[in-house]
Amino acid sequence: MAKKIKFIGRKDELTRLIALTKKGTSSFVVIKGRRRIGKSRLVDEFSKHFQCYYKMEGLAPNKKTTLKIQLDTFCKQMAREFNIPQATYNDWSDALWALGERIQSGKILLFFDELSWMGTKDPLFLEKIKSFWDNQVSKNHELIFIVCSSASSWIEKNLLSSTGFVGRVSLTVKLEELSLYDCNQFWPKNISAFEKFKVLGVTGGIPKYLEEIHPKETAEENIKQLCFIDGGLLVKEFNRIFSDLFLRDSVFYKKIINVLSDGPKEQNEIAKLVFNGDNRKHIGRISEYLWELSEAGFVKRDYTWDLKTGIDSKLSKYRLQDNYLRFYLKYIEKNLSKIERHAFDLKSLILLPEWNSMMGFQFENLVLNNKKAIHKILGIRPDEIISENPFFQRKTLRSPGCQIDYMIQTKFGSLYICEIKFSKNVIDSSIIKEVETKFKTLQYPKGFSSRFILIHVNGVDSSVMDSDYFYRVIDMSELLDVE
Repeated sequence: MAKKIKFIGRKDELTRLIALTKKGTSSFVVIKGRRRIGKSRLVDEFSKHFQCYYKMEGLAPNKKTTLKIQLDTFCKQMAREFNIPQATYNDWSDALWALGERIQSGKILLFFDELSWMGTKDPLFLEKIKSFWDNQVSKNHELIFIVCSSASSWIEKNLLSSTGFVGRVSLTVKLEELSLYDCNQFWPKNISAFEKFKVLGVTGGIPKYLEEIHPKETAEENIKQLCFIDGGLLVKEFNRIFSDLFLRDSVFYKKIINVLSDGPKEQNEIAKLVFNGDNRKHIGRISEYLWELSEAGFVKRDYTWDLKTGIDSKLSKYRLQDNYLRFYLKYIEKNLSKIERHAFDLKSLILLPEWNSMMGFQFENLVLNNKKAIHKILGIRPDEIISENPFFQRKTLRSPGCQIDYMIQTKFGSLYICEIKFSKNVIDSSIIKEVETKFKTLQYPKGFSSRFILIHVNGVDSSVMDSDYFYRVIDMSELLDVE
């Protein structure tokens, strides 16, 4: 018997879903998020609260996929789920009606997995889904209908923003990466935070990737098996997660990811690099591409803000927040031919080129994706926060440019200035001068208090602690323990 994988995390999402079972009416739920993020796994866990659970999965489209193939696949699944002879339908309306006839009563969970794949050959598919909901599914007040898609931008444009579905969707859930606390559950307690970080620097908080690690093996061995052995899950994962994910087929998605792999940038910087300086006529397109990448969970748009008012500025930078994508572009893609020839020998992560600077970006992502844990450690309540994000000022004639890794502004006039520092060695007292230099470039109103926070992963020298310069020094092991 196959070992059952423990369900980890998603407590808030599961609680919200369970609440729907108590309201006494049918519910239409949309779940979105990047591939491998655990959408289907969440629904499977939720299904334990139902008498009947029926799952239909969209067929990944390719050039040979036809409407008939999609309908036949759907009908095969329906025959299997309801233990009935397979029927043949030539139109989605008929197939959906046949399904609707079988779910008129009882406590039922109906799940359409990868909805965006399901009806790609029928331009009226979503109108038929709407009719299916209105005329059949919604009549059963004990039924919950969940649809999900990895193509989050497709879901947003075609379903959530569609006037046809206004007032019908009871709940929308966007799955993000697992918190560091949840990631920590994949390892026994005797593994160090630095060892865990090396793996998380590659996987991020993606559940499927974490399920593939062998917790008793070293980080190097796990990364080698996943990334540098032919057939390893992450060797060709890049192409899988990008296929059929967006509203158009374009080389510009990868170009944008490549540009951001070297650090956060403003939109005009990205456009200039992606379009080789000829970016004026492409400005609308780059906005659309960045929005789609953000919806997919690969890119994060971080707004800076006005310290006097606390209001978000128009200035923002885009950050590649998916650790796997950066690791793939920096190391796996460049060595694919060697990997396929079984010629890549990973002796040590530290020997990989630019490993230190690259892992600095990866560590920063992990921290920024776990802001709530920082708030809890610092004792800052959500209602006390005016604004928080990576903070930057453009260089002008009157003031120098400024970049703060992460800053929190509270309503009590406090600025928590966070330095997120990855180092393969213990951090020494030179970090104080480094932070002080940054702080001197920050333009802020009089009357503010500044508190410096150091967030690190591999230890600090006693001289740093003895200096009493930092209000709080946070080790990654603390972030791993904050629920």
